[in-house]
Amino acid sequence: MPSVAFYTLGCKVNFYDTEAIWQLFKNEGYEQVDFEQTADVYLINTCHVTNTGDKKSRQMIRRAVRRNPDAIVAVTGCYAQTSPAEILDIPGVDLVVGNQDRDKIMEFVHEIEQTRQPINAVRNIMKTRAFEEMDVPDFADRTRAFLKIQDGCNNFCTFCIIPWSRGLSRSRDPQSILRQANQLVAAGYKEIVLTGIHTGGYGDDLENYRLSDLLWDLDKVEGLERIRISSIEASQIDEAMLNVLKHSSKMCRHLHIPLQAGDDTVLKRMRRKYTTEEFLTKMKLIREAMPDLAITTDVIVGFPGESDEMFQNGYELMKEIGFSEMHVFPYSKRTGTPAARMEDQVDDEVKNARVHELIDLSEQLQLAYAQQFVGREVDVIPEREYKGSPAGGKMQGYSDNYLQVVFDGGPELEGQVCRVKITAAGVNECQGEVISVMENGLAAAL
Repeated sequence: MPSVAFYTLGCKVNFYDTEAIWQLFKNEGYEQVDFEQTADVYLINTCHVTNTGDKKSRQMIRRAVRRNPDAIVAVTGCYAQTSPAEILDIPGVDLVVGNQDRDKIMEFVHEIEQTRQPINAVRNIMKTRAFEEMDVPDFADRTRAFLKIQDGCNNFCTFCIIPWSRGLSRSRDPQSILRQANQLVAAGYKEIVLTGIHTGGYGDDLENYRLSDLLWDLDKVEGLERIRISSIEASQIDEAMLNVLKHSSKMCRHLHIPLQAGDDTVLKRMRRKYTTEEFLTKMKLIREAMPDLAITTDVIVGFPGESDEMFQNGYELMKEIGFSEMHVFPYSKRTGTPAARMEDQVDDEVKNARVHELIDLSEQLQLAYAQQFVGREVDVIPEREYKGSPAGGKMQGYSDNYLQVVFDGGPELEGQVCRVKITAAGVNECQGEVISVMENGLAAAL
């Protein structure tokens, strides 16, 4: 039986794409082995968000070549899309496929087996207008299924290379999404996470069909308990979207809305499409539509030209919004972007000090958000056994509002919807006790 090994760098969309490529190999009788083992084919799915992503991608490619010089080494993903020649210069690389034509990977592999000639299958992604259809029927993490609905981005923020490596925004056909959602529910999944490079841009290229329309259609899928959106821009939350948040019982009380910076001058230089005032107003509207909602965010610290005052403005805004968690990144130059060429780069020491300040703030906000739920009941889908307890006998999972909750119970609860009372709040996890377990849509008391 031929074997294949995967190594994935970067974002959740890349992990989804790797799973989809694995299905193609599986259908041809391959077994999957660990990347550190000897395999017949190695596939590295690369990241291009930072220069470090490129470097790590090259390291993993070389590692595969060393592991088995006779293997076919294939490279895909964002770095492959933008720098195919650079990758083919690495001795031992057989195939470079960008972020399209991956459904043809097996054809390329068979061709290389016959000819042993390297193939550069990268095309200009800016001309691509069709969503690449690749299904993932099941996931190793059994309780939450990811469903990719969109690819690419039209925003061209000055710090970001992604439109050049992923192309322009392309939406998946709604019927195809609903078909796969039904398959995932039939396979036992209770929660679906909608994912994409710019998920909230879903429908930008469709006729009279937006993300809010898709959410209503998914709301009707029988047996589906929860719908989560991996990320959405503040500007994409319109009246129709607020209406879904207010009235759909399946929407998770959690949205990830990237702020990136909390100062208008910085936002403008980043080419973001909102002001701080617009962002704050939108957050208030969202919370009116869906009380108790957890809002998580991304923040870039030390963008070129960010003064102490600008940083402080952002700090105060984040505190006022009261995010339930913030993912904080120091700005790093991405070769080929306008921001990398800006004059007034911020000193690394200043950046690191600001990062620590915001991480401290994030932990305070996380705890404050979790404390509101002590004594209240939330629905949790246990994902795995909790490793932090020496005695065992505990499970952990996420509530619909993204609290990580630990409680007494065994593996038989995995994937079930449990009603759990929060007994103690923490920064990274809360303690709880199970009140009841939903079985076939009915609560069964313990």
